Amino acid sequence: MIRVAVTGCVGNMGSKIIRAVQEQDNMEVVMGIEMPNSPLAGKDLGEQIGIGKMGVNIIGSQDLKSELESVKPDVLVDFTIASAAVETVKTCAECGVNVVVGTTGIKDDQLEIMHNAIKENNVKAVISPNMATGVNVFFEIVGQVAKILGHEYDIEIVEAHHHNKQDAPSGTAKRAAEIVAENLELSLDETACYGREGMVGKRPKDEIGIHAVRGGDIVGDHTVMFCGDGERIEVIHRASTRQAFVNGVIRALNYLMSKQEKPIADMFDVLGL
Repeated sequence: MIRVAVTGCVGNMGSKIIRAVQEQDNMEVVMGIEMPNSPLAGKDLGEQIGIGKMGVNIIGSQDLKSELESVKPDVLVDFTIASAAVETVKTCAECGVNVVVGTTGIKDDQLEIMHNAIKENNVKAVISPNMATGVNVFFEIVGQVAKILGHEYDIEIVEAHHHNKQDAPSGTAKRAAEIVAENLELSLDETACYGREGMVGKRPKDEIGIHAVRGGDIVGDHTVMFCGDGERIEVIHRASTRQAFVNGVIRALNYLMSKQEKPIADMFDVLGL
């Protein structure tokens, strides 16, 4: 039985992950974590997310270390915010707990801290800016198209999300841009253009445009456009519900606990891409 802890446990993603884990024959939720000094601390997790009494009390994150040492989960799932995720991963690693991280907006220096903590403490992690199976197939296709078309097509990336999303552009859009740049042997730092305004002049060759739209309850749309003379190829992924991300988390948990050998994997590893 895989013993799972979940941060942001009563949030939109956290509660969906808990429901999905509880439906698996080989998994169980043993910890639910909320913000420091949460008023929900001490209350039954199942009752708070509407699935009935679980016998698992919610804890505030200020008690994470002591609770990890006491409860000893096999793996913690984190879908929160970047600054919190870094501290959570460090604490988990120090306590010998593996992690699955789907939090977006993590900066390179924060990712380096997480990687170092994981390796130094000999735990394992699956870290991905997007856990959805279809998105990672989308990444694979985008890379193949970029490699085939080369430098003759202008490439623009457009992402759209709900009005509550905190970071922009999305981690998925950034990863798509990285994949394009890698396949074209370009530096994304030198070629990325994050939106345009005013008299920007002629589009430079090899520029990679990245644009963010925010509105309503859009779960997540991503389009990579390869624009040539007289034709355009578009590679599109649309998420209609967050269940797509939850399904990927279940895959990642099974992979981490049964097949994973290297310390840090991503969803390409999980899916064998």
